[in-house]
Amino acid sequence: MYKAIKTFFSKKVVGAVVLATVFLTACAGADEFAVQGVTDTTVRVGNSVAVSGPLAPVGVPFQAGMNAYFLMVNEGGGINGRTIEYIHQDDGFDPVNAIAILEGLINDDQVFAIVGHFGTPVIGATLPMIIDAGIPAVYFAAGTGVVYMEQALPGQGDNIFPVQPVFPMEGRIMAAWASGVFNANRLGVIFTNDDAGIDLIGGIEQEAAVIGGMEIISAQVAPGSEDVSAAVTTVLAGDVDMVVIASIQGTFPQIARELANQGSTVPALTSYVNVDGTMVDLVAADIGGQYQLFGTAWVDLDVPEILDYQYWVARVSSEDFSANAFAITGWIAAHFFVEGLRRVGTDDLNWESYIVAMESAPIRNPFGGYIDFSNGQRVGTQEMSLALMDGTASGGWVPYIGIMTMQEILN
Repeated sequence: MYKAIKTFFSKKVVGAVVLATVFLTACAGADEFAVQGVTDTTVRVGNSVAVSGPLAPVGVPFQAGMNAYFLMVNEGGGINGRTIEYIHQDDGFDPVNAIAILEGLINDDQVFAIVGHFGTPVIGATLPMIIDAGIPAVYFAAGTGVVYMEQALPGQGDNIFPVQPVFPMEGRIMAAWASGVFNANRLGVIFTNDDAGIDLIGGIEQEAAVIGGMEIISAQVAPGSEDVSAAVTTVLAGDVDMVVIASIQGTFPQIARELANQGSTVPALTSYVNVDGTMVDLVAADIGGQYQLFGTAWVDLDVPEILDYQYWVARVSSEDFSANAFAITGWIAAHFFVEGLRRVGTDDLNWESYIVAMESAPIRNPFGGYIDFSNGQRVGTQEMSLALMDGTASGGWVPYIGIMTMQEILN
């Protein structure tokens, strides 16, 4: 009877997965039928990560980090007696391809979870399908605010688990740094009028209202604009105590250089996505020592876990990913998924028990901080550190303040 039921429901319609799962859960006497992708000895997961095309330099190490973590788990005997089967497909960073792949992973491959969902356009195109299906999705490799929910409800997004910083939450943390560390009462924000910039300033304004006594002087620029002088002039004319560069890499250098060009001496703060050596190469000579440039960060490599990571990533790739940020985030993605499995323990493993386990207590990031999914919180990283740009240092950035919660920052 189970085969007949499975054949009936295994159509390429994502919603059918939910119906099949509900029906099979009600069938008596067969725990292995309670949810897809789970046997007594295995758990099957999948994703589509671009390992070809323009995003390959990000996707290849990201997938290597995931492979490394799962290899470590499997060679250690698995989790609660189950090893992990990982299915990966290359979507080429094409949302149309990603939709077809996701349908196949859910309906044909019958994966238990999506782990390491990759890239803003792919996430935007497929997130409604994931939420509707109810399948757990752990880690989104993008800062897009579409995954940000302060209180997801059952069946309305509680099955997604963002880990990487998402821009609305990062904006809130930026406001906390500005107030708690730099005593900024008048905060200038130059933001791009795209999803990243709008999400960042939205978070900044939200937290500034909670903090109280902080005035926001803002100006917007078009993403990729070469002339940002008017926006910089507007913000600096507000006699600000600090400037936030609320943009990603395509526009950040122009803003950073123009601040120096117009004589700004107040500290500036930017997103973790710009805390990269290539950005330093583009702006350090222009900034000189005129003002200090800070960036948020969420990964601390000075931890004992780096040795485990380096050993296992060398097992899966001949490339040197020993300090590759994208490979490390792949490792982190796999870690968060596995922690949910550990917490289910010997109870029946199904989507409901997994979601409950993920919400049961904050989960430690092996490279710094905790994430709390309780009460429907789906806000990504909630603790960040500060880095300071230093053109003379290896990599161009040096630690300034370690990972802290917003409350710790404000105190």
